[in-house]
Amino acid sequence: MGILLNFGRWLVGKTAAAGLILALGLGAGGLWLFLRDNVNFEDWRRDVIRTIMGERAHIQSALGDVEQRLERMKIEIAAERAKAEQAGKIIEQLKALESTWDRWVGNPEQQRANAEQRAKMVALRAAAMARVETLQKDYTRTTWERDGLEVALGKKTAELKAAEAKKSKVQHYLEDAWARSRHWVYLALALYFLGPTVGKLVLYFGVAPLIAGGRAVRLTPELAELPEVATSRVSAEIALQPGERLWVKSRFLQASDEGVERTTKFLLDWRIPFTCLATGLIELLEIKARAGRGEQRVTLSNQANPQSELAVLTLPPGAAIVLRPSFLAGVIVPEGEKLEMRRRWQLWRWQAWVTLQFRFFEFVGPCRLIVAGSRGVRAERLAEREGQAMPARRANQDATVGFTPNLDYRPVRAETFWSYYRGVNPLFDDLFAGRGVFLCQEISAEGDASRARHFWSGLWGALTKIFGL
Repeated sequence: MGILLNFGRWLVGKTAAAGLILALGLGAGGLWLFLRDNVNFEDWRRDVIRTIMGERAHIQSALGDVEQRLERMKIEIAAERAKAEQAGKIIEQLKALESTWDRWVGNPEQQRANAEQRAKMVALRAAAMARVETLQKDYTRTTWERDGLEVALGKKTAELKAAEAKKSKVQHYLEDAWARSRHWVYLALALYFLGPTVGKLVLYFGVAPLIAGGRAVRLTPELAELPEVATSRVSAEIALQPGERLWVKSRFLQASDEGVERTTKFLLDWRIPFTCLATGLIELLEIKARAGRGEQRVTLSNQANPQSELAVLTLPPGAAIVLRPSFLAGVIVPEGEKLEMRRRWQLWRWQAWVTLQFRFFEFVGPCRLIVAGSRGVRAERLAEREGQAMPARRANQDATVGFTPNLDYRPVRAETFWSYYRGVNPLFDDLFAGRGVFLCQEISAEGDASRARHFWSGLWGALTKIFGL
C-alpha cells in the first residue's frame, strides 16, 4: 500500500510538473509569436479569412471543372458502348446471312461484300471497346481527383469556420505555438518522464562498472603511526598545555578557563584562501594558555546543530590522515610547530572525474584535529582477518569523512540498482582496502554526494568536492 501511495505521489508530481512545463512553454512561445508578428489581430484575421475564401473558391472552381469532365466522360462512354453494341448486332446479322451455296454458286459477290462489312464491324467494335476501357481509366483517375478536391474543400471549409470563430488573441497564439512546437514538446516530455530512468540505467550498468575497475588511489605507501580517534560526543573537553594553540570555529566554543588568551585568526592557512572561505575556516578563534597558568581546559560543542557530535583525532609524529576540511571544527598545534597540510591532486584518474574529487587534503602530525559529524564520528579500523589477503570495507559515500593515506581508496558501484534509483544511495560507495583507519559520520546527512542529487545545492556540492572540500 505504501509503495502504491508513493508511486501515486510521484505520478501526480510528475504530471503536475509536466503540465507546468507545457503551460510555461506554450505561454512563452505564444508571447514570442505575438511580439514577432507586431500586427493588428483583426486585420490579420480578415486577411486570413480572405485568403482562405480565395483558396476555397479556387478549389470549388476546380471541382466544378472535374464534375463537368466526369459528365462528358459518362456520355462518351455510353456512346462508345452503344456503338459497340450496334456493331455487334450487325455482326450477328451478317453471320446469319452466311451460306456455303451462295459463297460458291448462288451469289458469291454478295457473300464477299457481307464478309468485308463484317470485318469492318468487328474492327469498329474492338475500337469502341478499347475506347471505353481508356475512358473508364480516365474516369477513375478523375474521380480520385474529385475526391482529393472534396477533401481539400472540406479542410478549407473547416479552416474558414475556425478563422471566423477565432476572436481571441490568446487562443490564436497558443494554438500557433502548439502547432509549431508540438514535436519538441513531445520530445521534452518524453525526456522528462523517461530520461532520468534511462540515464540511471546507463550509469549503473554501463559506466559504473568501467569506473569501478580503475586503479585505486593510494597517497602514501606506508605510515609510521596511525592516528588515535577518541569516542565522539556532543561536547569535547580539550586540555591545552602551555604553548599549544587551538584554532576553532567560533560557533563550536561553549566554555573555557579564564587563564586562556583569545585572538582572531582570519584564515586557517593563507595558502588556500578560497578553500578556507568555502568551508567556513575563516575568522577562527585562536586560543592558548596564558604564560605561567599551566594546563587550561576548553569545552567545544556545536551549539547551532544539536545532531552534531565531535571527535578528537590525535596525530603523533609520523601519522597522517586525509580529511575533508568541511568536517573540520578545530585544530590544535603543539608549541613551536606549524600545521602541516599537504594538497594531493589526482587529475588523471577516471575515479576523480566521476566522483568530482580531484584534490585531497592530508593533515600530518604532530597535531590534534577536532572533527564534527552528524550524530557522531565512527572510526573503522581495517585489520587482518583470517581468509582475507587484504582487508577491505565499503562505506556510503555521503558518510565518508576521511581516511589514512596508506589505504587504497576507490569508488565502487552501489550494491543494488533499486536503492540507487530511488535516491537512497549514491551511484558509488567508497571502498577502502589495506591496513589503516577511515572515518564516517554515524548518519550520512548533508554529505557532498547527497547535495549532488539536488540541482542547485548539488552544483555547489560538486564545485566544493572538485577541490576536496
